[in-house]
Amino acid sequence: MEPIGDVIKHIVKQRNLGDEKALENQALHDPDVQAFLKQNADKIDQKMVKNSISNLYEFYMQKHHPNKVMAGYAPQLFLNGRVIDIRYAPTKAKIAQDRKKAAQRRLQLIDLPPRLHNIDLMEDVDVTDDRNKLLTLIYDFLNKFKKDLHQKGLYLSGEFGVGKTYILAGLANYVVTNMNKNVIFLHVPTFIAGLASHFDDNSPISLQEEIRRISECDLLILDDIGAESLSQWSRDDVLGVILQARMDNVLPTFFSSNLDMEALQSHFEETRNATDPIKARRLMQRVRFLAKEIVVPGPDRRNSLH
Repeated sequence: MEPIGDVIKHIVKQRNLGDEKALENQALHDPDVQAFLKQNADKIDQKMVKNSISNLYEFYMQKHHPNKVMAGYAPQLFLNGRVIDIRYAPTKAKIAQDRKKAAQRRLQLIDLPPRLHNIDLMEDVDVTDDRNKLLTLIYDFLNKFKKDLHQKGLYLSGEFGVGKTYILAGLANYVVTNMNKNVIFLHVPTFIAGLASHFDDNSPISLQEEIRRISECDLLILDDIGAESLSQWSRDDVLGVILQARMDNVLPTFFSSNLDMEALQSHFEETRNATDPIKARRLMQRVRFLAKEIVVPGPDRRNSLH
């Protein structure tokens, strides 16, 4: 085994850090090293300190001149038999970053901008008088959702730019971050318009597989419903199938729309080639079963904070 002194000399020379004896002395007098030695004074003697000097030195160097290879990890001292050893634990910043990445993987945005991943319900969504009722209902949903997955969602109707999508993004991020649930957040008009191109014969995933995945996720958010151009097929065999499955399994589903529920039913009646009030009414029965309507008031916020 290479002598400890030679190891230290090699590191000092490699990093051009100066005199190894001075640095060794600094390592021994580092406040964290001193605190560890005092905390374990009944178990540590001078021989252990001498035999562990390379580890103490590494601890000191990683604190003050960290190796980039260990970025995101902090050194920790611990007793390993008759040696003071060193191990590396993730920093709070890395834990938070990893948690955020894991949460982002649980939230799938379909035809929506990636920036929605960054909206925090508690910090970024403005609490105003005209939003109190809505936010109270959302917090109530979250409290119940923690105990039971089978909850009724909300149908947010309101004018352009009042923050419906923004608030729902905050809800989605809260659920994936704090409850470890899978959320799909889907922009309905773009999704419907792209059905044919997204799921052609060369697609790695079939439309049936995608419908099943959307139907079975822990929380589904259908954004801007009512702004899409529908065919009988996309209304009955796509939206209808998804909502029927969500209703059958009582899975929480949220909606945003510029139309209230009555106007949405009228929208569902008219497809490109036909008018069918009965099928529209059946589809709306599913929407009403899945969600309670609430109007989101307020000014257009698209050019201001939310």
